[in-house]
Amino acid sequence: MLYHFSEVSDIQVFMPREKQNRAEFPAVVWAIDEEHEYSYYFPRDCPRIICKKTDTISVENKEKFFKHSNAELIVTVESSWYPRIMNQILYRYHFDDTHFELFDPTAGYYISDQVTKPLQIDRMDGLMERLFKKGIELRFTPNLYPLREAILTSDFKEFGIHRFNNATKV
Repeated sequence: MLYHFSEVSDIQVFMPREKQNRAEFPAVVWAIDEEHEYSYYFPRDCPRIICKKTDTISVENKEKFFKHSNAELIVTVESSWYPRIMNQILYRYHFDDTHFELFDPTAGYYISDQVTKPLQIDRMDGLMERLFKKGIELRFTPNLYPLREAILTSDFKEFGIHRFNNATKV
């Protein structure tokens, strides 16, 4: 099963669209697999950084990014987003995976150039509780720039930076 998350509750058909930040990329419908769906338990525009501890993580990066945590996944967001995350209602659209192809195995992204109709729609609230039930550590910080800089200047590979253009400017 593949999913698409939205703040809109009544999308009947998903049309392939061009991505604003990838003009050269063909129009597609984006979906995410169940393993990675947690990365969308946030308001759409919420900037967030996801760090994943793997078996191949270096001792230095384990110390740098996972010190004092037993979590395999840490999601960090800016503190100013706390009220929106607490009150956000999302809709999870279920897709048949037949016409989708894997685009990014690390992030769990799938794409399709076909018009797609959802099989089911789930209303989702209590997003932070959902993260906690999955064993994900959620961290809040006034500003994401220091963490982003630390990641990008390291050799750490298992991370995702989402909607960073909405992060508080330093």
